[in-house]
Amino acid sequence: MSQISAKTVKELRDTTGVGMMDCKKALEETGGDMQKAMEYLRKKGAALAAKRAEREASEGVIVVNVNDAADAGVILELNCETDFVARGDVFTAFAAAIAQTALDHAVDSASAMMTVQLGSDYSDEPVEDAIKTMTGKLGEKIELKRLGYVKADGGLVAGYVHPGSKLASMVEMTGQSTPEAVLLAKDIAMQVAAASPIVVERGDVPAEYIDKEKEIYRQQALSQGKPEKFVDKIVVGRLEKYYQEVVLLEQAFIKDSNTKVQDVLSDFRKQHDLQTTIKSFLRYQLGE
Repeated sequence: MSQISAKTVKELRDTTGVGMMDCKKALEETGGDMQKAMEYLRKKGAALAAKRAEREASEGVIVVNVNDAADAGVILELNCETDFVARGDVFTAFAAAIAQTALDHAVDSASAMMTVQLGSDYSDEPVEDAIKTMTGKLGEKIELKRLGYVKADGGLVAGYVHPGSKLASMVEMTGQSTPEAVLLAKDIAMQVAAASPIVVERGDVPAEYIDKEKEIYRQQALSQGKPEKFVDKIVVGRLEKYYQEVVLLEQAFIKDSNTKVQDVLSDFRKQHDLQTTIKSFLRYQLGE
C-alpha cells in the first residue's frame, strides 16, 4: 500500500469536511486517488444515512432567508439527532446553504428541494445526496423536514428567527415596500412567532375548529351546572376569547398588550397613507 501524505489527507479533508482519519482511510482504500476517495466517502455517507434512517432526528434549526428586495423568502426546518451537532458551524452552514439555494431557485417544498443542486461548497450535489454526505461527515441522521417559499406580488416579505433558531416565522404583506413597512412586517413576524396564531382573519378559522371549541365550552358549562338557557351565551363569550387567541388580527400586540394587531395596522395605514395588509404567514417551531 502506497504511503498517503499528510498533505493529501488535508486536501481531501478541506474538500469534503470529513474527519482526518476517515479521509486517510478513504485514500488508503482507493490507492491515493482523490476522486475515488471522494466517491468512497459519498458512498460511506449514503450507507450511514441508510443505517440511521430509523433513528429520531428531533434536534436541528429553523432558518429564514429573505432576499434583498424583501419580496421573496424561504423558511425551512433541518433536523439532526443532537443539539451539539445542531449548534455546530458545519450543520448551520449547511442549513443556510439549502435556504439560499431554495430562495435562488424559488423552491416551495422540501420534496422539490431534493433534486436541486447545491453550490461548489457541497460538490454541486443534489440536496438529497448532499444530506447523505453530511450524514457521513457528522455521523447523525440529517433530514430536511419542511420548507416554505413565499413570493409577494407588489408587496413585501419579512422574517423573524427567535434566538436559538428553534422557532421562526415569515409573513407576506400587501402594499408598498417602504422601510417603515418592512419594519412593521418584521414586528408582525415576531408577533406570529410569539403568539402562535393559526389564521390571519376570523373568517379563515376552519369550521371544524369552531365546532370543536363550541362543544368543549358547552360541555364545560353543563358540567359546572350552568342552566341550559345560559349555556349558549357562555359559549359565545368563550368563543370570542378563542378568536382573540388564534386570529392574528385580533391578538394583543406583543409590543403593546393594550392594542390589537388590527389597530396597529390601521394606525400605520393612516400615518403613512399606505394600504398595507397581512396576506399570509408561516410559523415553524422545531419538532412540530
